[in-house]
Amino acid sequence: MRAVRTALVGVVGQSVLLGILALTVGVGARGWSVGIAVGVLVNVWLARALWTAGATALGPANLVTLLRATIAGAVAALVADASTHSLPVTPALTLAAIALSLDAVDGRVARATASTSQVGARFDGEVDALLILVLSVAVTRTAGWWVLAIGLWRYAFGVAGWVRPWLRGRLPFRQWRRVVAATQGIALAAGMSGVFARSVVIVILVAALVLLTESFTHDIWWLRTQRPAAATEPTGRRRVAGHVATGLAVALVWVALATPDRPLDLTATAFVRIPIEGLVLVAVALVLPGRGRRFLALMGGLGLGVLVLVRVLDIGFFTVLDRPFSPITDWSSIGPALSVLSDSIGRTKTILLTVGAVALVAVLVAAITAATIQVTRVAARHRRTTVRTVASLGAAWTLFAVLGLTTAAGVPVASRSAALAVSDEVTQIQAGLRDQHTFNTELSAVDPYRLAPSSSLLTGLRGKDVLLVFIESYGQVAVQDSAFSPQIDALLKAGTSTLSNAGYSTRSAFLTSPTFGGGSWLAHSTTESGLWITNQARYKALAASSRFTLSQAFERGGWRTVFDMPATTGPWPEGEGLYHYDTLYESTNVGYAGPPFNFAKIPDQYTLQQLDQRELAPPSRRPLFAEVVLDSSHAPWTPLPHMVPWNDLGNGSIFGPMTFHVASPVTVLSSSKRAGAAYAESVRYTLNALISFLARSDDKNLVVIALGDHQPAPIVSGYAATHNVPVMIFARDHKVIDRMSGWGWQSGLLPDPNAPVWRMDTFRDRFLKTFGPGGASTVNASGSGS
Repeated sequence: MRAVRTALVGVVGQSVLLGILALTVGVGARGWSVGIAVGVLVNVWLARALWTAGATALGPANLVTLLRATIAGAVAALVADASTHSLPVTPALTLAAIALSLDAVDGRVARATASTSQVGARFDGEVDALLILVLSVAVTRTAGWWVLAIGLWRYAFGVAGWVRPWLRGRLPFRQWRRVVAATQGIALAAGMSGVFARSVVIVILVAALVLLTESFTHDIWWLRTQRPAAATEPTGRRRVAGHVATGLAVALVWVALATPDRPLDLTATAFVRIPIEGLVLVAVALVLPGRGRRFLALMGGLGLGVLVLVRVLDIGFFTVLDRPFSPITDWSSIGPALSVLSDSIGRTKTILLTVGAVALVAVLVAAITAATIQVTRVAARHRRTTVRTVASLGAAWTLFAVLGLTTAAGVPVASRSAALAVSDEVTQIQAGLRDQHTFNTELSAVDPYRLAPSSSLLTGLRGKDVLLVFIESYGQVAVQDSAFSPQIDALLKAGTSTLSNAGYSTRSAFLTSPTFGGGSWLAHSTTESGLWITNQARYKALAASSRFTLSQAFERGGWRTVFDMPATTGPWPEGEGLYHYDTLYESTNVGYAGPPFNFAKIPDQYTLQQLDQRELAPPSRRPLFAEVVLDSSHAPWTPLPHMVPWNDLGNGSIFGPMTFHVASPVTVLSSSKRAGAAYAESVRYTLNALISFLARSDDKNLVVIALGDHQPAPIVSGYAATHNVPVMIFARDHKVIDRMSGWGWQSGLLPDPNAPVWRMDTFRDRFLKTFGPGGASTVNASGSGS
């Protein structure tokens, strides 16, 4: 009777949690049915197990496990409901994180209360398996159905136990088993989060599946060795599990050696190659004595694990920034990257993902090291077979290398990619060290504008309000040679006509950005400083220097200087130290009461209106220079705002409904077609907001320089795209445009393929010279940056 009451209480608890989700997230009938079904099955199983064991009470530890099961049922409801629409990632990931965290609690409670039991241990394992299965189903939406292998492994093991009773034997405690189980949850949660690129997710999940397979194979082998003698099968079959474990170790080392460093090369055929480094490792291990062999295996495994980590970083950098990871200059990018991630998904989830990623890296390096040790140990034990195998593969490698045989993707079958990767990293380190020295030299060089008196700065813009507007991810792909560029081109042509009717003259061209796919602040600082800021190390050196920036030039010339970036949420010392801004506007001090739009905290239309009301509208003021960042076109391009009547903007609450029932970032970023369409929609919104703002402005002295900061990520731009971004200048005073006559820029907002292309770091000096004393007669179009 007590067991029945326990089951009823559990089902009621499941119903209550589902009710809460229904009210807050909107779980439908399908999700509700699946959640209740999971709750009933779990609690019936628990009641039967308690009754069979003759237990008189559930116990505090089992209560914690039951709570985990209830949460797993709620996650199952969300996943089932997502079969008809996008998965609500935030609540699902939060519940999964809670359930995974509680996995470390129930065991401690059991030991602290002396209530450990067979039922509790098995219940804990079954709940782990249930949650992993649910998360596997969730991740199939982006990674493919093969991920179900992770969730089904435990159940396949259970079914096999019906056929082979010895598989139902009691396993001894093994800490590694717990680590592997925790790794599965972390890896699947990372895949479900939508934070990582699909190629990175696949690498993570493949590694998790390999670890899980190794763990189950180890347990199966151990159970076989513990069978009663009467049940022992032929000696040859007894070795199968051991052979499987060794085969998996060989496979893991093989994959580690053959893994490419570029997302486009990450195909199945990339692993159908012969890595010469593996053959050399085994050959050297054969000639070394036992202690030397073990040392070689340990150091080789650790080195290979680190190499795989660097390759994963390379894949991630190519996926987002279209360049490899630099071991010298890019470690300092991790902090800003985590800050951007926190702004996009929240601090808590960022911490959870960071901890999970660090744990997964540690497990991966340990697994590769263990696999390398296993391979060399087995090779030494079976010396004759190993010599023949290495000789055969070596001969095949030589033949394939001479013939130049390649895979379908054009990659040589005779692989030496690991050795080349090490060579590339050494080259990158040398290049990074040289880059730091080169930049320090440039930074310490004499800046001709630093000591210029105010009388010789920006005289051609005196009395003008100047806005330097950066449009997030507005790259050349938006206006040329893409499926969506005709729509944006039409908008720009119409905008040219609209602004011409409002009295504006416009010019446009292209600038070459120092960054691609991200790192907007590198483009901002390049434009302001006139130096080529390509990485975080250069940016930090610039921020600590006394380099003269455009904003400082306007400050010295008598302008009020303002920085307006709605995504900023915390202290930004560069605003005062490097740029000398009088006022910083960010997400918390502009009165916005609407919803955040992922990374973009505030819609661009609201940002422009607030700038107008706070800085341009007041009478009796100094001329204004403002650097404005319009970031509604920042990835992941969902949810997106749309234009509303300017008079209805109010405090921004009108944008509230726009964040409901939209595609999740995972859904958008899992397809280049969907990502491109969402990106184009975001750019159209931002351009519409900017053009509309200018058309309705009555400021006759307004001058606006608007430019992209970088191209969007390769999922939209492709991997062969340039670093070029459009740049536009708007002015009602024709004298401003006349001063630029020597630049060769084209009329209108849409630069064509023959428009001038300058490097972004040349803009500062050209601008200061053109709008300084005599600039109209001294500036010409010579010496372009590209």
